[in-house]
Amino acid sequence: MVYPDIAGLEKIARFIRSVILTATTNAGSGHPTSSLSAVELMTALLFGGMFRYDADRPDHPNNDRLIFSKGHASPLFYGLWAAAGKIDEEEMMTYRRFGSRLEGHPTVAFPYAEAATGSLGQGLAIGVGMALNARLDRLPYRTYVLIGDSEMTEGSQWEAIQLAAYYRLDNLTGIIDVNRLGQRGETMYGHDLDAYRARVAAFGWHTIVIDGHDYRQISDAYREAQETEGLPTMIIARTFKGRGVSLVENREGWHGKPLPREELDKALGELGEVDRSVRGSIRKPDDLEPHRPAAAGISEPRYQPGEQVATRTAYGRALRRIAPGFPALVSLDAEVSNSTMAELFKDACPERFFEMYVAEQNMAGAAIGFARRGKIPFVSTFAAFMSRAYDQIRMSRYSDANIKFVGSHAGVSIGEDGPSQMGLEDIAFFRTLLDGVVLYPADAVSTEKLVEEAARHRGAVYIRTTRGATPVIYGSGEAFPIGGCKVLHRSDADVITLVGAGITLHEVLAARQMLAADNIAARIIDLYSIKPIDSATLRQAARETGLLLTVEDHVAEGGLGEAVRSALWDTGARVAGLAVGKIPGSGKPRELLEFEEISSNAVVRLARKLLGKE
Repeated sequence: MVYPDIAGLEKIARFIRSVILTATTNAGSGHPTSSLSAVELMTALLFGGMFRYDADRPDHPNNDRLIFSKGHASPLFYGLWAAAGKIDEEEMMTYRRFGSRLEGHPTVAFPYAEAATGSLGQGLAIGVGMALNARLDRLPYRTYVLIGDSEMTEGSQWEAIQLAAYYRLDNLTGIIDVNRLGQRGETMYGHDLDAYRARVAAFGWHTIVIDGHDYRQISDAYREAQETEGLPTMIIARTFKGRGVSLVENREGWHGKPLPREELDKALGELGEVDRSVRGSIRKPDDLEPHRPAAAGISEPRYQPGEQVATRTAYGRALRRIAPGFPALVSLDAEVSNSTMAELFKDACPERFFEMYVAEQNMAGAAIGFARRGKIPFVSTFAAFMSRAYDQIRMSRYSDANIKFVGSHAGVSIGEDGPSQMGLEDIAFFRTLLDGVVLYPADAVSTEKLVEEAARHRGAVYIRTTRGATPVIYGSGEAFPIGGCKVLHRSDADVITLVGAGITLHEVLAARQMLAADNIAARIIDLYSIKPIDSATLRQAARETGLLLTVEDHVAEGGLGEAVRSALWDTGARVAGLAVGKIPGSGKPRELLEFEEISSNAVVRLARKLLGKE
């Protein structure tokens, strides 16, 4: 067996340990002990000839990927790139300062970070996405994920472990840094490595148990992982938190605490002679072109006015229709593709469809991995179940991940399935995403056009779709730009503006006709883009009609009505709202719309009251 230059690796490791200690002490915060435990594991990976990476081209498609799921070990992560010559010591001293790219937990502000991490339990799912992407691109790169032992209690880890085994991702390697100590004491299994091995192996992974401070064992493990076919590999490494510094090594009470300045020199002295000019060499990758089919033309959607089509069906048709024009588009679905109608895309483009089963956290995490490798993931499930992946979706924004989320079966209008299946809070959730887009189409044409707009848009988009069929009200030539709305009826006699979206647009259209019978003229706005919102059109309506009434199949908090009020906050406009306000149950869609008082009848009653026409 030929081993790497172990003396050289030890020299690099001493430099990295010194960087970890000095940077955290200088910052006055950070996680040096969590970083020190994995120094040998990561030094051997990057500088021992196993890892292939062009450090001058972090965006090179052939680069191996390294994800620090235990993002609090960022001092180690940055120390590795300092040893690679990509961070100088002056910049290392900016660690955790405002404006520095060396943040407390890695984000993509640092070009060598594959994704934002630090919310524990997410890195392996991101790795699943990147490993699947390698297959799709037909590239030989491998993905490595450094995992903390504490985060192995996260359910999201086991979702990812199951999916990686199912897809037989032999290009994915996890490394569990079993350093025994968590934030407040010993972890669930401490140093019982066989407990980890048995559990991970039971899910179908190849497992390797090693001493995480022994370069020979580490090198053998990486080599074995590379030679293993048909299974992902988990390296389970016994390590010691705070390794190399007697004050903190294997001692409780030092998590997230830097060494005091008065202890730093002593700790550095324990490391032995540190060559501050030492730099490690990383093996270059192959220079292969990813498999990327050329884009083709896209046809226009074809529907007849009045045709009854569920917007969820139009979503599936839209994915299938635009697929030739967006070869980077992939679809991930949580075992409900025959309800979200993503199955239409699956049938047309099976190699670009990924079944994530009922594992929404892993689905969102894998989507981050795909997006960071240049794909456009459309992620679909019931709107209610998006909440299971709230943290992954939130974190996707800090990874600048270009993901489109599509929630079907929204609102009480889904009917008999009852409240567990009704997405009633999803608009509020997605409105909180920084720079995010929230779209709620009302018919098949607007759905198809908005799916295409979402695919062209760079950033996070949420599209809300409806279970039941609704009539087509728009012609195929209509445009639906993000940030716009549609004024469907307008006259100089309008005394109220009715604002709906999705299913409630059809309720306000019906209400308009009922009000017209009483000689009450109502303006109708289809607020299909809830974020960003068309403030100018809303303000004009407020000036010209004096009263707005919003209607939504969503709770009042954070929904369409609050979005309208926020847009009009400084106008003094009268804005009233109807929203879901009672605990719903099973029933016919019409019964539930009436029960929640968001039906056309409820709109007419409140409009008359507001206008003094009772």
